Amino acid sequence: MARVLVLHGPNLNLLGVREPGIYGTTTLAEIDRQLAERGRELGLEVVTFQSNHEGALIDRIHAARTEVDAIILNPGALTHYSYALRDALAAVGLPAVEVHLSNIHAREPFRQHSVTAPACRGVIAGFGARSYLLALEAVRAILQEGKD
Repeated sequence: MARVLVLHGPNLNLLGVREPGIYGTTTLAEIDRQLAERGRELGLEVVTFQSNHEGALIDRIHAARTEVDAIILNPGALTHYSYALRDALAAVGLPAVEVHLSNIHAREPFRQHSVTAPACRGVIAGFGARSYLLALEAVRAILQEGKD
């Protein structure tokens, strides 16, 4: 069974209470449960990790190199300035999909650019908690492409 690492960046531990008009009312625990359930349906094992610390996310990406087959990443605010996170994704060479709950392209100008996206196969944004589930489906398709 293929393994997928889902990384949640800074402030995502506050989902459900943090600016619900932008990020919704679904909690991170609920998202993780939905991902595990949908992963089983798709034949994927989902492993999740959240940190408010850039270095911890980078360390987890490095460890993932030999532990998982793909990465789903919501870098939070790190999206817009963390070249270190971008470089970690590029270094491990795993297929990655970037996720955002809100449509970053319809928000403040500083949020409209992602420095991490170029190290990913694609970006899914603007579908709330469903963005993660769409990313999981995308990862499954990417992993299937490699088997064909």
